[in-house]
Amino acid sequence: MKIAVFGLGYVGCVSAACLADLGHDVIGVDVNREKLAAVSAGRSPIVEPGLDPLLGTAISSGRLTVTDDPARAVAGTELSMVCVGTPSKANGDLDTTYIEHVIQEIGAGLQRSNGARHVVAIRSTLLPGVLVNQVIPGLERATGKRAGVDFGVCANPEFLREGSAIADFRKPPFTVIGEIESWTGDVVARAYDGIGGAVHRLSLEAAAMVKYASNAFHAVKVAFANEIGAFCHDCGIDGASVMRVFTQDQVLNISPAYLMPGYAFGGSCLPKDLRALVYSARHRDTAVPLLSAVLPSNDVHLERVPGVLASLGRRRVTLIGLSFKAGTDDLRESPLVRLAERLIGSGYRLTIVDPDVSLSAVMGKNREYMERVIPHIEQLLTTDLDTSVCESEVVVVGKRIPGLADVNRCLRPEHVVIDLTSGGDFAPARVLRIV
Repeated sequence: MKIAVFGLGYVGCVSAACLADLGHDVIGVDVNREKLAAVSAGRSPIVEPGLDPLLGTAISSGRLTVTDDPARAVAGTELSMVCVGTPSKANGDLDTTYIEHVIQEIGAGLQRSNGARHVVAIRSTLLPGVLVNQVIPGLERATGKRAGVDFGVCANPEFLREGSAIADFRKPPFTVIGEIESWTGDVVARAYDGIGGAVHRLSLEAAAMVKYASNAFHAVKVAFANEIGAFCHDCGIDGASVMRVFTQDQVLNISPAYLMPGYAFGGSCLPKDLRALVYSARHRDTAVPLLSAVLPSNDVHLERVPGVLASLGRRRVTLIGLSFKAGTDDLRESPLVRLAERLIGSGYRLTIVDPDVSLSAVMGKNREYMERVIPHIEQLLTTDLDTSVCESEVVVVGKRIPGLADVNRCLRPEHVVIDLTSGGDFAPARVLRIV
């Protein structure tokens, strides 16, 4: 197939590379010249294991090209996959600015096209109602044509975890395609020929909701485990052992995934999608008390670390980890970024070690977020784990990084380690866990 991928961020870059790897001819479209230059040179603009060689092969084979000309991309393809961001507004609703902009660009390309019917598949995360009430009418206005007759529109939500996105693309638990007419879904389904897993073809609204149901449940599981862990901690009980037994019940408790006490959740999906879902439910007068309580619960859990640090009365702190999880440089809504910001504001002498985060490589919205939230990050970030630990009084382990096991050689009995990963051995230091 000939496929255009709009937006070369985390989802778009992985999707473009993997689709090219399947044998499709892919055109990547983005307005960011740095991203286009990186991808055209076979380099990933993001940190994602295995993506660099996959992009390099796709570019060298000619299966993947890039452009900043949306009309050319639409004219030369039969399927457009929209992978731009849908960040949160201040009130929690989705900001569909990027979607609306791309829809106008695709619509302008479709208006001039007289060939076979083109299909637009939205991989960006959108609330139920947005496709029907905004995307389709926007495309019809821009093209002067009718959706379902002159062109097709599908929902095709992604389920790619940062840090394991390529494996998730190649071996998904399922593929979800939301459609109004079957011919549009047929086109999208062809893009995934050769990939295993069930294919679920649903209505547009149901397909969009599968993504929200998945992310809302993941968010609920993290908050649930942390609240149980915190309660156990305050009762003098080992919360990890409680949850190990709890997760053995795979009939009622579903899965061990996410169900170990740890730190607050974050990243570009769970907080944003939960806010949007709660906002939408509130405006529909639908009561969702548990979901409404998850983000406040997460904030309370995040504050447990500053509380423990304040009780120690020590000021020199090394924070291991800044992005929201290992294997990615994504800083958006990372609880460790929020923790760093809190500690800086409280006057702690902070150093940060995270090999996933390189100032020279971070670009686009990710860099803007970093510079806005931690403007003096260059003075705080270091690659010298040993020196940073040796010169600190407290080490906060926010995520597992390469070489973490070697940190013990720098620890002294007077050191305190606050382990947010619930699993490290940091002798001879005193180890504290918040759950």
